[in-house]
Amino acid sequence: MEIALVTIFCTSFVLALSGALMPGPLMTVTVSESSRRGMTTGPLMIFGHGLLELALVIALISGLAPILARDDVFILISLTGGAVLLWMGISMLRSLPELTLDCQTTSNKSRNLVMLGVVLSAVNPYWLIWWASIGLGYIMHSLKFGIMGVTAFFLGHILADLAWYALISFGVAKGQHLFSNESYRKLIGGCAVFLILFSCWFFYSGLQKTLDVI
Repeated sequence: MEIALVTIFCTSFVLALSGALMPGPLMTVTVSESSRRGMTTGPLMIFGHGLLELALVIALISGLAPILARDDVFILISLTGGAVLLWMGISMLRSLPELTLDCQTTSNKSRNLVMLGVVLSAVNPYWLIWWASIGLGYIMHSLKFGIMGVTAFFLGHILADLAWYALISFGVAKGQHLFSNESYRKLIGGCAVFLILFSCWFFYSGLQKTLDVI
């Protein structure tokens, strides 16, 4: 049981880190705001981001758990999640030559960084796609180990976001280049390979369940 929980935590951490590393609205605004508001910008925005995700996880567990336990739903989510992971992994590999940490900053006058984290997450279509496929699939797997399994999944997920965005805010606020674009590309490449391997696991789980039903 303990080994399973540690495995869930670790794989959830790496999976979430793979998504957090890719530049997007949340990272762009974090870079912009960190130069003016300091190293607490990233953690505050991820706190808002985490509140939204926690509410979603609770909603899924509270009302959708019986539906998620159905074999046909498991198969659909596993295969869909595998396809999304494969697409994300390949897209990340293809983007490596042009990938850079130099994000274009945007102007935002909002003073509530926590709420800004909630809003930027909610309006990001990739966030919705992730939770509708990959996140949902992993919650289903974690539910096999009860509330502790889901807790391990969520902690690994949110701590990955927190670690990366805290590092980004610290680097921007202090004006230090903590790592080069080349190192960043290598990190993204490693995460891309992880996503592709993880997609194979999703496909395998879905196909195995299909054979069991048949």
